[in-house]
Amino acid sequence: RLLMAEVYYVGVDVGTSSVRAALVTRAGLLKSTTEEPISVWEPQCDHYVQSSTEIWEKCCTVVKRVTQSVERSQVRGIGFDATCSLVVLDQSFRPVPVSQDGDRQRNVVMWMDHRAEEQAARITNAGHRVLSRVGGVMSPEMQPPKLLWLKENLKESCWNKAAHFFDLPDFLSWKATGSLTRSLCTLVCKWTYCPPEGWDASFWTSIGLEDLLENNFSQIGSVTRPPGSPLGDGLTQDAAADLGLDPGTAVGASLIDAHAGGLGVIGADVKGFNLPCEDQPITSRMAMICGTSTCHMAISEQPLFVPGVWGPSLSAMVPGMWLNEGGQSATGRLVDHMVKGHAAYTQLQEQARQRFPFTGKNIYSYLNSHLSLMANSGSAVDLLGSSLHVWPDFHGNRSPLADPTLKGMVIGLSLSQTLDDLALLYLATIQALALGTLHILEAMKEAGHDIRTLFLCGGLSKNALFVQIHANATGLPVVLPDQMEAVLIGAAVLGACASQDYSTIQEAMEKMAKVGKVVQPDYELQR
Repeated sequence: RLLMAEVYYVGVDVGTSSVRAALVTRAGLLKSTTEEPISVWEPQCDHYVQSSTEIWEKCCTVVKRVTQSVERSQVRGIGFDATCSLVVLDQSFRPVPVSQDGDRQRNVVMWMDHRAEEQAARITNAGHRVLSRVGGVMSPEMQPPKLLWLKENLKESCWNKAAHFFDLPDFLSWKATGSLTRSLCTLVCKWTYCPPEGWDASFWTSIGLEDLLENNFSQIGSVTRPPGSPLGDGLTQDAAADLGLDPGTAVGASLIDAHAGGLGVIGADVKGFNLPCEDQPITSRMAMICGTSTCHMAISEQPLFVPGVWGPSLSAMVPGMWLNEGGQSATGRLVDHMVKGHAAYTQLQEQARQRFPFTGKNIYSYLNSHLSLMANSGSAVDLLGSSLHVWPDFHGNRSPLADPTLKGMVIGLSLSQTLDDLALLYLATIQALALGTLHILEAMKEAGHDIRTLFLCGGLSKNALFVQIHANATGLPVVLPDQMEAVLIGAAVLGACASQDYSTIQEAMEKMAKVGKVVQPDYELQR
């Protein structure tokens, strides 16, 4: 190996609507990133599907593009993260359709697909002991209800033909290495697997999916490893050719996308920033991954059971630590929905274009500055929202109420539909989301968590108002990462760990995640 040459790791992130890749240095700096869109189909209301073939092709495109400036031998490892969507393949590893229309290429039930609400409610009502590790309630976004829906609704065209059910992150590591080993992250968080015992056969039998017990659970995974563990013999010949890398390049066991974001921020060295979590164990930190939806990741040394919050899950994010995962099903998506659905939206677009014609700044930058102008000089923007209130559960409540049937509300509307009204509705929506985070924090605190600092990443964390209002609503300082693409850093950490250049995930996190900026709460408002 070239002793003097810089070594790199590739992180691949499959989000809801795009695939991204990054080339990352040993010190955690992004050398280059690139992105490709992926298709989302909605064959009927609340059914969202994708194609695993298309997703893998886009993974190959972005990895080739991001590594073209370096020698293949300099790339030491690759890690994948993805949404927790369900991939269905047959005995020959060909796609199996997951919709009534029978389109074979559309073989992925997306994470946000709520077709299995009725199945999830039935599983919850049956009250099996595995529910204690998902906050007592089975979400329609988890895999057991989706599998049950497929068996009950598409028995001939899908269920009887299926031989392999993968979480999308595990599908990607299988495509890369040929290894059927699953990540503990996916199986523990979304499939009710519980190490060290493993699968609970009585659960699957009780919900009518006893077929999955066959051949030591081979359809859903009989071998598991913690995230970042090296898989198989690294990249296969075929995958290496597809990705433009060397065969044998190390591949780490995958993560769900939100968990990769957690890995990319939560372990950062905070010395010198005067934070309450300095010299405290990593358990005093909560990572928030804020995108289309938001995930709230807290870790503990002992298992803590939080009503309405998923977990405790051993080694699901940081090996050897227990993870609790709260969440809000629609955050970035809700902000977009509120703003784009308002009568003054076209006026907003026009004003934003005039204000920022060449800078590429978006409508949210404009709204943030518009709100500052609306606030009296020296008065906090937060106070503008005192007579307009949003209940943000437009797509149900994931945590801590764990009720997917809840709907959203707006209270305090008048007949006026000006740009000012749009700005206030936007503000009230962000405040509602921040108070939802406070609700989750309070549930975690009551169960024994002691969280003193928030670590934010994801698209919404680039919105300064969203960040400040989260600090204000929770009374906690917010840390933003030095490299804004924390999810890609987290995925690259998996590759670094698999290459064994770092001996543990914890060591890799500390070296590759860095603090960029600290946002303190406005203490004037804390009364």
